[in-house]
Formats: sequence, C-alpha cells, structure tokens
Amino acid sequence: MKFGKELKSQMVPEWTEAYMGYDSLKNLLKDINHFQERNRTAPLATNPPGLSRKLTLYRAFSGLTQRTVSPRTHDSESQPILVNSVKRSNGEEGYETRFLMVADEGGEYELVFFRRLDDEFNKVNKFYKGKVQEVMKEAAELNKQMDALIAFRIKVDNPKHVIFESQVEMNRLAAAAKASSEAAALTASASTAMRSRRKVDHMDVIDEDHSNTGQRSDDSFSNDAISGGVSKTRGITFRPPPLEILSHVTVNNSIETPRSTIRSVLNIPIQTDLKLTKENLSKVEEQLKRAFTEFYQRLQLLRSFSFMNMLAFSKILKKYDKVISDLHSLVLDYLSFLLAYSFNSGISWSLQITLRNASKSYLKLVDNSYIGSSDEVPKLMERVEAAFVKHFSNSNRKKGLSILRPTAKRQRHRTTAFLGFFAGCTVSLIIALILIVRARNIIQESGRDKYMNTMFPLYSLFGFIVLHMIMYAANIYFWRRYRVNYPFIFGFNQRTALGYREVLLLAFGLAALATGCVLANLDMEMEPKTGDYKAITELLPLVLVILVLLVVILPFNIIYRSSRYFLLTCIFHCICAPLYKVVLSDFFLADQFTSQVQAFRNLEFYICYYSSGDYKRRENSCKDNEVFNTFNFIVAAIPYTWRLLQCLRRFFEEKDNWQGLNGLKYLATIVAVTTRIAYSRDKSAGWNIVAWIASIIAAFSSTYWDLVWDWGLLGRTSKNRWLRDKLLVPHKSVYFVAMVLNILLRLAWLQTVLDFDVSFLHHQTLVTIVASLEIIRRGIWNFFRLENEHLNNVGKYRAFKSVPLPFNYDENEDEEDA
Repeated sequence: MKFGKELKSQMVPEWTEAYMGYDSLKNLLKDINHFQERNRTAPLATNPPGLSRKLTLYRAFSGLTQRTVSPRTHDSESQPILVNSVKRSNGEEGYETRFLMVADEGGEYELVFFRRLDDEFNKVNKFYKGKVQEVMKEAAELNKQMDALIAFRIKVDNPKHVIFESQVEMNRLAAAAKASSEAAALTASASTAMRSRRKVDHMDVIDEDHSNTGQRSDDSFSNDAISGGVSKTRGITFRPPPLEILSHVTVNNSIETPRSTIRSVLNIPIQTDLKLTKENLSKVEEQLKRAFTEFYQRLQLLRSFSFMNMLAFSKILKKYDKVISDLHSLVLDYLSFLLAYSFNSGISWSLQITLRNASKSYLKLVDNSYIGSSDEVPKLMERVEAAFVKHFSNSNRKKGLSILRPTAKRQRHRTTAFLGFFAGCTVSLIIALILIVRARNIIQESGRDKYMNTMFPLYSLFGFIVLHMIMYAANIYFWRRYRVNYPFIFGFNQRTALGYREVLLLAFGLAALATGCVLANLDMEMEPKTGDYKAITELLPLVLVILVLLVVILPFNIIYRSSRYFLLTCIFHCICAPLYKVVLSDFFLADQFTSQVQAFRNLEFYICYYSSGDYKRRENSCKDNEVFNTFNFIVAAIPYTWRLLQCLRRFFEEKDNWQGLNGLKYLATIVAVTTRIAYSRDKSAGWNIVAWIASIIAAFSSTYWDLVWDWGLLGRTSKNRWLRDKLLVPHKSVYFVAMVLNILLRLAWLQTVLDFDVSFLHHQTLVTIVASLEIIRRGIWNFFRLENEHLNNVGKYRAFKSVPLPFNYDENEDEEDA
C-alpha cells in the first residue's frame, strides 16, 4: 500500500484537516519533476555538429581527457535551506524556511514547496501542542478525582481508619516541616530549575493500603511531589490520603434520570452530599473507570497523530531528495557532454557541483520541535496504565490493559458463511412461495381478500423490519467506505459495534424464519389432514413475534447482547422522551420510528386480531371496532409525538430556537394525522380539503428540513453550488439524485395519510409498497444525515465525548490551590 493511502486509513476522521497535506505536497514535487523532464533534453539539443564520439561517463572521468574538475570540497554538502523560529503576527511561534537556491533553474518551484511545507508543519505542531495542553489539564482534574475516590474508598471499606487520621496528619505535617528545612539548603540554580517544572502531579496514585504513600510511587506523572518545586524527602513514609478532602467535594449529579428531570422541573434542590455507601462507591468507581478509558483513548489518538505526521514529513522530504537527485543526474549527464566536447575542441573547463541534502536539516528541525521532542503523551499513557491497573483491575495488568486497549473487532468467516446460507434460504423460500401461489391458483380463490386482510398485515410486519435492517446495513457499508465515524457519533462500543455483515446476517435470518412460517401456514391450511387445526396454524405469526421479542430481551451473552441492550435502552429513552437528556442515538432512532408507521399499525392489528378471537375464524372484525379505528391513527402519531417531545426537551434545555422550529415540523405532521382521523369519521369535502392542506404543509416542511438542516445542502454561496462546502462522496450528482428521490418518496408517504387507492392493486398491497418506499427514503436520509454530522465534528475537531466526573470540588478550594 502506498503511504498516501496508508496515511488516510490511519487518520483520526475528525482530525483529517489537522494532518499534514501529504497529497498537496506530493503534487508540488510532481511539478518540480515535470519541470526537470521538460528541461532534461535541452543541453543535448546543442551538440556541436562535428561531434561523433560516443559520450560516456567513463570517457569523461577516466583521466584520458587530462582536464580538471574542481568541486567545492567545503560545500560538498552545503545546505540549500535555513530554518528559523519566528513569531507570527498573532503572537504564536512558528517555523519559516529560507530557500537559498531560488536563483537556480526551477528554484521558484522549490520555494513554493518549502513554503507549503512550513505551513503544514506549523499547522500540525500547533494543533498537537494545543491538544496536549488540553489532556494535561484533564490529567490534573483526574488526579483530583482519584484523590477523592481513594479517600471515599477508605472511609467506606475501613471506617476505623478515620480514628487515626488526626495522628497521621500530625506526623505528615512534621515530616513536611523537615522537608521544607532541608529544601531551604538547596542552591539557587537548583531551585530555579525545580520551579520551572510542572507543579501538578498528574495521576498521582496514592496507595490506599496505607503503605508507601508519603513518597510518590512510580505511578505519578512527574517527579515532583510538593507543589512549588521542592523535591520529596524519604523521611515521609506512611501517609494515607487526606480524608478531609471529602469535606471539599460534592457529588456530581449530571447523569440524567426521570427523577432528576422531574426534580429540576419542580425546582426541588438536587442532593449533592456524599453518602458513604458501597452502592455510591460502585457508581463512582464505574464513572471514573469510564473516564480513564476515554482519557486513555484520547492519548492513543494523540500518539497516533504524532507518529503518522512525523512519518509523513520524513516520507515527503525523502521524496524531495529523490526528485533533486534526479536533477543531479541531469547535471552529471550534461557534465559528461561538456568534458567530452572540451576534449575534442581543446577547451578547459572548471565546474563546481553543489550537492543538496535538505531533508537532513529539516528533519532535524522536526525532531527538535514540540511534536517531535515532547514526551508528555507517552509518559501520561504509562501513568494511566499504572493507575488503572492498580485501582480498577485489582493489580491485574492483563485485565486492565485489555480494557484500556480494546482489540479491533475481527471479521469472522463464519459470519459471512451463515450470511450466505440464510440469504440463500430466503431467496429459495421466496421462489417456492411464488411457485406454490401460482400452482394452487391461490390468487383467484374466494379466500384471497380474507387472507390479504388478515394474514398479510401480520407477515408484512417482518418485511418492514427486514427491509429497514438491510437499509441500515447498506448505511454502515457506505459510512465505512467514506470514513464516517458512525460508532463515535452513535456512542457505540468499538469492540462490539455491529458491521454490515452482522446486520445482514440478522436481517436474512429473520427473513428466512418469516418466509418459512408463511410457507408452513399455507401448506397446513391447504393440507386436508391439517384442515381441522386452522386455529393453530393462525398462531404462527404470533409465535414468531413472541420469539423475536424474546431474542431481543434475552439476558444471555449471545446474538450480540450489547447491541440488543443498547437498542432497548434507546427505545426506552424514546418512550420516556421528555424525561431523559436527548442524545443523537435517541432522536436518530425516533426518526427511524417515524418511517415505521405502518409497522406500528400492524402491531396494533396483532393485538386486536388475537385478543378478539378473530384468528379462530380468520375474520377481521377490527375494522368495525370504533376503538381500533381511533387508535389506528393515534398509533401513527406516536413516533412523531416522541420526536416532538425530544425537540421540546432540547429547546428548553439548550435554549436552541431551531429545536423549537423542528418541533413545529413534527407538530404539523401530527396535525395532518389528526385531520385524517376527522375526515375518516366525517367524509365531507371540508375535512378532505383540511386533510390535504395539513398533509402538504407537513410534507413541505419535512422535505425542506431534510435537505437544508439535516443534510446541510442547498447552500447557494457554498464552494459546491447548491450543496455544501465539504462533500465526502466525490460525485456531486449523487447529492442531486438523493434530493430528488427524497422529494418523490416523501410525496409517496402522503398515501399513508390520505388513503389513495389503485384499482389493479389490493389496498393492503398498496399500503405495503408505500410503506416500503418510506423505509427506503429513510435509509437514504440516514447516510447524508450522518455525513453532515460527521463533517460538523470534523469542523470542530471533535473526536472525543465528554465523560461526566463523579466529584465536584469547592471552587474556593480550587482557587486556594491555584
């Protein structure tokens, strides 16, 4: 694999713009190379007409010519560049390269190359330095959190230890006084050097076992122990963490629950006092464990960023030397020509050759820069590993590192094998179903309408689910292809996030199961021996639904348990929409539900069909039930109501007016559904017009919001006209086609509100087709929605999620420490 492709594959997706522009620099080197090729044959074109001797380097340098070539021995490796540290207009330090051979032929191309190289290096160095400063601040905060955790742990696990706290504290103060007196004897130069060091021991691990706690262990993040630069004294031996630290901290109740939301609405003060219980200790440890894991992942990304950029600068400078070496070969060819010509004409030549080696000096600059010489990140990683292993994995290093360094998920061949098996079974069963229907002439039988009004809605539910899963698998495939970081956006665990193969496996497995049930149902119904058991055959769809629900809630670690539980959690958050803080995964799932309106209606039909006993006679009396007809439209409004409540929650919590407008969009859809309910009860022209108007308003507002806000398109002033500034798909036509399809499929969605009928299609078939088109539209919407979200993260360099910490320190105490 070429390095350019390898660099792209190793990039942190959200930091793409912060990496060195390897391709642009490579293109500049190609310009230099093209210039050389254009001028390569120029010297030879001026050969003297009388020259017929074959020109060779051997002939020129064999000594037969008795001519002298005097190279500059003192400049044989003179540097063509000078790199200086400069201060820019904004006060920031940077590096600037002076190219000393601009006067040479083609020097202007090299000057442009080095200017671009400086810009790229300053960009990379500045970004890395800023990110390191951020993680150092977070390390200091995590250090304070660990102090509070260890004190909390001691008070919970060993309450008797508090009795000896005062005596231990006196011993500690005495030892500190002794350390101060010894430190006063240090030389002024040593004191100055020590004061220049950092004053914070990041991730200072205190031994809660009361041993070796006065002297900082090797787990600490720096060699200082006492703030202000005074070195540690070995006289301080046994100092447990100061337990009075707990009097300066409160519990951070940032985790949103329905109870906390209700208390906030009612202005009831939230309890922040520490309760020394093992349950609270477990919660605190879990929060800090997650915070350490996220922090370590940040450090890994920073280390990868540094390594790949350093490697990129080395590669591009080696390419530069290679291009320039080609220029030297051209000079040597020309030299051989001149020497041979001078041998024939008796002319004496004196040539001076300057060899270039720019990469050596520039790479020395890179190595001595902040990104090349800084060791904060590797040291932080070592200390985090030591602290995590000691405090969160019971000193089991293998277990601790397995949590901090999750292995990449392997693609198993058996997944692909089972996928192919279930896909083949599904196709075979569908073909068999078509042949049975045609062979037994089921379409023309009198029971056709009865079957379409009863069994077809029951089984079409699984068709909607399978189609949505296939669209989601396609989304995952294209998200990966265009490097959309969907696990980060959704908050998936990198180790357990499903790939498109796993999703397709589940989809075709369910499809094969559902299609097999359809065939079994038809076969048992038409078989004379099983004709007396029609009531039992009608229960097959219900059994299949119960089986699917049991698999979803199965507590055993099979069939992707973590993904199933993540889905259940998001569903529960959608149901309790206003009571939980709204995150992207929650409202994204609620948007998926808005495209499964017909599936919700089919679930309602399941309840009515089996609870009323209609399945025994294969009759559909639900349509004559006023309660069912009313709930049929209420159920259709439930997904939009969830999204409306989520928008209202974000509007009041984030003070974002756009969320209020988004809520109005869903309110318009709910109005369209309710006006259809009124029209179904009163078939007057007035209600028909109102239903049409409400549905058109809902469709127009939803389409506009999709294209402008969810996809970020239709920008008249953008670099890509009528699209947006940044595009992941290289072909612009894809976006225009997607916009047209979104509009057309959105108009097809109107059928679910206004009940169009086509004479040559059964009503249930038409409903199913339109519902399937809406699912396909949602699948297209999913890709561009997440692409836009990913580009927003790229623009903000947002590659990490903030993790709430368990403790809040007293602000006054923090100021005193500072």
